[in-house]
Amino acid sequence: MKAWRRLAGLLIVVGVAGCGGENEPEPVPEQAEPPPTVMSEAAEPEVEVAPLTVEIQASASLRSDRRLMVQGETNLPDTTQLQVITQREVSGVRWQSRTTVTQGEFTAGPFGPGSGLPDGGYTITVNLVAASVQPRAVRERIGEQGEHLAGELVTGSRHGLGQVASYSRRYLIGSEPRRAADQAEVLEVE
Repeated sequence: MKAWRRLAGLLIVVGVAGCGGENEPEPVPEQAEPPPTVMSEAAEPEVEVAPLTVEIQASASLRSDRRLMVQGETNLPDTTQLQVITQREVSGVRWQSRTTVTQGEFTAGPFGPGSGLPDGGYTITVNLVAASVQPRAVRERIGEQGEHLAGELVTGSRHGLGQVASYSRRYLIGSEPRRAADQAEVLEVE
């Protein structure tokens, strides 16, 4: 009985679908509307950016607690992020700090242990952080991969992140490399 009902229901559906008035127009398949024309933004011509020959100068001074402060000047744009590293030559111990360029200048520190730095040789390095982590205004000037950087301080990044810049100088604190003295001065060593 169930089979007859199903068959009858199927015949009714087929019959209704097949019936149609002869005066009824054939349904016209809907035509897809043409895609709206997208007004592409006029490609802005790339602005030619002059190379920036990087200049960085730094000096170090010893505070009364025998910790080192680094001050410097650069022609890198304001808000540029720099990494300043101080390394003791004898032990290889390093201290590092990030700083930002403001009006062509930067300051970092104090570097060294709370007990103060012993006399000896130190290397101070100032690195331009990769362009990918710089603020947008800085990337616009130096390039997304640092491609607008030039000069003797510029090298390829060790991590394949474009070009970076690095400045390094050796300094001598005090006069005796293995002895700490209260009255020491910082000398730049060429």
